[in-house]
Amino acid sequence: MKLKSLVAAVAISTAASGLFLVSGVDNTAQAQETFEWKMVTSWPKNFPGVGQGPERLAKLVDEMSNGRLTIDVYGAGQLVPGFEVFDAVAEGTAELGHSASYYWKGKAPAAQFFAAVPFGMNAQEMNAWLHYGGGMELWNELYEPFGVDVMVAGASGVQMGGWFNKEINSTADLDGLKMRMPGLGGEVMSRMGVAIVNMPGGEIFTSLQSGAIDATEWIGPYNDLAFGLYQAADYYYYPGWHEPTVMFEAIVNDEAMSTLPPDLQAILRTAVRDVNADMLDEYTARNNDALETLINEHDVELRRLPDDVLARAKELSADVVAELGESSEMAKKIYDSYTSFQEKVENYHAISEQAYYNARNPEGDTTE
Repeated sequence: MKLKSLVAAVAISTAASGLFLVSGVDNTAQAQETFEWKMVTSWPKNFPGVGQGPERLAKLVDEMSNGRLTIDVYGAGQLVPGFEVFDAVAEGTAELGHSASYYWKGKAPAAQFFAAVPFGMNAQEMNAWLHYGGGMELWNELYEPFGVDVMVAGASGVQMGGWFNKEINSTADLDGLKMRMPGLGGEVMSRMGVAIVNMPGGEIFTSLQSGAIDATEWIGPYNDLAFGLYQAADYYYYPGWHEPTVMFEAIVNDEAMSTLPPDLQAILRTAVRDVNADMLDEYTARNNDALETLINEHDVELRRLPDDVLARAKELSADVVAELGESSEMAKKIYDSYTSFQEKVENYHAISEQAYYNARNPEGDTTE
């Protein structure tokens, strides 16, 4: 009986060792599996800020995964045109994309809520809504039928009102202008008599310089200086009522995401979250110096948009945003969530952020 017990114990031990070895081999094999992805973007390759964010994302993922997940980044037009990023990711041409959701309003009109809402929430408020107010869940629900997952991947902060080749002294001066402005802001300007033209960032300078358009908005001083827009228009207007921020997106092909082991999925999401914060930090830091350069070295005329222009834009913005909110059941869910969160955060910011700004700068606007 002792001999039988010993034999049984050895057999059990041997079997267990075998299972451990097989399991260990499987785990090691999974850990060593590598993935090579392509990321397409709507920006010129390595363009400051928005174009360098995807490069940083790829570098972080490579370092954090020890080379198990590598991402090749393609600028607009290198693999697909800038406005075809969404389709490329949905169809699997690329596993990952970096863009702005208002470019897909033809596919999913409600996507515009997640990029920029005129007179809406700024970057700080948008990040709060997306991460803690249910916004990301709604964004992913909106994109689910297209077979893509989405993460917020950067923010511009409050933008500028745009470059114009003539002075804007009243709403009448807008009538008949041809202007590049995407999203809901473009719809508002259209109702103010502006002919809206949409084009990727890389086409803006030549279009403005040639007279194909009379005005444009892009992002802000940091990027506008890099594009040399001061060479094509004389007047630089603020504030960017149409885009209190643009929230940029990282869209991921669902099938590609499902092939990644859980640790690589976590690495990707963590890297995207890092880039989301880093991009806003960079814009906040760089815009200051860039604006000084535009004014002091390139003699740019910095102007505030007239009160009647801002008042009319605010009035029309309320109509445009409300109409979008009524355009579908999904849009209504997003609109209700967005406006409810904005109302709450505005109430708090009235006694925190805004009150502090007023106390810090009691003289108000001192730029003119």
